[in-house]
Amino acid sequence: MITAFDPSTVEFWASLLTLTALELVLGIDNLIFIALVVSRMPREQQRRARQIGLSLALGMRVGFLLGITWLASLKDPLFAVGDHIVSSRDLVLLLGGLFLLVKGTIEIYHAIEHDEGDHDEPISKTQATRRFALGVGQIVLLDFVFSFDSVITAVGMSNQIVVMVAAVVIAMAFMLFASGPTSRFVGCHPTVKMLAITFIILVGVALVADGLHLHVPREYLYIAIGFSALVEGLNILAKRRRAKRAALKPASGDKPHHHGD
Repeated sequence: MITAFDPSTVEFWASLLTLTALELVLGIDNLIFIALVVSRMPREQQRRARQIGLSLALGMRVGFLLGITWLASLKDPLFAVGDHIVSSRDLVLLLGGLFLLVKGTIEIYHAIEHDEGDHDEPISKTQATRRFALGVGQIVLLDFVFSFDSVITAVGMSNQIVVMVAAVVIAMAFMLFASGPTSRFVGCHPTVKMLAITFIILVGVALVADGLHLHVPREYLYIAIGFSALVEGLNILAKRRRAKRAALKPASGDKPHHHGD
């Protein structure tokens, strides 16, 4: 049940802090997916695509929160396949998961074909517009799916609509700020990009499982990808230190010559 707005209570601020933190964690999916999508666009379009995509995503999440009754109705049965009851929510999760699996597979193909620099090649204005529209559409489509986790978490953590909306707005503002550095970092490190693609595929598998009523705790995915990211971060740090030592090491032909008196 939704309660009245009362910022004078400790419960209000504790709920806001906790829910904002959870929304940020759930936003990792969005950041990684956005980084992959905008990497296929011309550089001059990437920032605008992130801003438009995240702004529309914010509008959807706030709309979901204001239409909690409609959101709850998505769990109502549509039809049954044997003993398996299928709802609108199940269909959305299934289609979203399958889309992520297809997207991840395509990105792996492009990465293996070494075409990371394609977005720097000259393209026509029509092609640029098409890429931009397709990229924003993909961001919004997946945000629609990811919003289920976000909104359902918000509803489960708080009974104050102001807290829920505030937490979502704060989390999305942070994502808008962090999406640029995240996209640039992923784009500059092919191994990190491959790691991001595998994470997207893992999320796709989890969404398909959820759609089939086989819930996979998202914490397992975050722990796995967090460990992998830590290992990759140490690997990048080691590469930089090796490169720095190699740059400081004098070439063999530059050894000083000692002359006798």
